[in-house]
Amino acid sequence: MEINRETGRSSPIGVFDSGVGGLTVVREIMRQIPNEKIIYFGDTARVPYGSKSKETVTRYSEQIVRFLRTFSVKTIVVACNTASACALDTLEKDIDIPIIDVVKPGAKNAAEVTRNGRIGVIATEATIASQIYTEYIKQLNRNVTIYGKACPLFVPLVEEGLLEDPVTDEIARRYLSELIDIDIDTLILGCTHYPLIRSTLGRIAGENVTLVNPAYETALELKRRLESLDLLNDDPPALGANQYRFFVSDKAEKFVRFANSIIKYGILSAKAVNIEEY
Repeated sequence: MEINRETGRSSPIGVFDSGVGGLTVVREIMRQIPNEKIIYFGDTARVPYGSKSKETVTRYSEQIVRFLRTFSVKTIVVACNTASACALDTLEKDIDIPIIDVVKPGAKNAAEVTRNGRIGVIATEATIASQIYTEYIKQLNRNVTIYGKACPLFVPLVEEGLLEDPVTDEIARRYLSELIDIDIDTLILGCTHYPLIRSTLGRIAGENVTLVNPAYETALELKRRLESLDLLNDDPPALGANQYRFFVSDKAEKFVRFANSIIKYGILSAKAVNIEEY
């Protein structure tokens, strides 16, 4: 793949998720590689993805990628575990720019940090059913056992802003109880919405359980990939430049309020687009 290096370095990074969860990845990208421009799309009209079929999630993902490509992005980050599990193979065949998923970096970190070989994965129904974390982790460390737990209520709770609420606390206790009972020592937050309730999950899991945040690991992997391709942007954005742009498929005002509560970079606006046109 031939890339115009000078144009490529200054081109934006495309990031997408089913809703607001991918903002945890954006937040880490902003911290790890602050010179980069970002185009973010949150599919707020069709969230959640986790209960939908592989074919539907793949179709949604292809539409979003076509939209992001209109901005001449230099790479795309699939900041959604469900889309990574269901659509990554298809997306990689369809596009000629680097694509980063959130599953592999998180799986790699979990395989490295586990002490007793018992790794829990909490994620959407689609991600758990795909067995994608088990597949990747076993490639790295065959002497581990992976225990998956679908947690379908976490995404709507996060989307509604119930990050520190007794309801979220009670649901988390119910979901995590069986994983705690089998003595896991590592817990993968296998959905990018879940780091937004990390304090709750950490408190319930206990201090002996290491939480793996794929959003953080993905930002580090993105930085490494851009460096290896000589696509890392060395120049800080010009004063007043529109460095970060946000798009959604519905409820732009609600998205902006939520985004500003978790990203302290002054997200002033988000634009709603009809993603079905792509």
